[in-house]
Amino acid sequence: MKPDQRRELFARLAELNPKPTTELEYTTPYELLVAVALSAQATDVGVNKATRRLFPVANTPAAMLALGEEGLKRYIATIGLFNTKAANVIAAARRLVDQHGGEVPRDRAALEALPGVGRKTANVVLNTAFGEPTIAVDTHIFRVSNRTGLAPGKTVRAVEDKLVKAVPPEFRLDAHHWLILHGRYVCKARKPDCPNCVIRDLCRYKAKTTE
Repeated sequence: MKPDQRRELFARLAELNPKPTTELEYTTPYELLVAVALSAQATDVGVNKATRRLFPVANTPAAMLALGEEGLKRYIATIGLFNTKAANVIAAARRLVDQHGGEVPRDRAALEALPGVGRKTANVVLNTAFGEPTIAVDTHIFRVSNRTGLAPGKTVRAVEDKLVKAVPPEFRLDAHHWLILHGRYVCKARKPDCPNCVIRDLCRYKAKTTE
């Protein structure tokens, strides 16, 4: 995809949704960190149902430690991999209290050093909580980037690196949210809704649907 096509792609997505944001519910960087950690291999809807009950009880690292691993499991038992996620959330809370004064660090290395936090989660927190122009590549963004020809790559990191270079600077802050929402609701895995896609004419996907 050529530079002018990439700019047009994001201009159309921006016009459709001027202020995109995550569908995970949160009010603080710590709540976002926990929600994103819980969202791996789970839906945002499922995570939100759990955190609506959890966050009124424990929405700081100290409160999460007080709740404990077994206590946390009772709130997130409906989410996939909840045993592992509970262990990681508690371990991360302990490190935040011990090493960061109970605050979520605005630093990639420090974020990725937290148990259960990988590059994607760190990117989401840096972008959504702290306004950094990072791009977290999940399955939706990976699919959209490859299908459209926007930033094709064989690995998540390859797609991320290409997107960082390909996305025009004025769109970089919100690019993550535009692409994930487009992949979730339009450029769906099994049957993309090509007839109602605002970037259909820019897209290089050969197997476009007609209905």
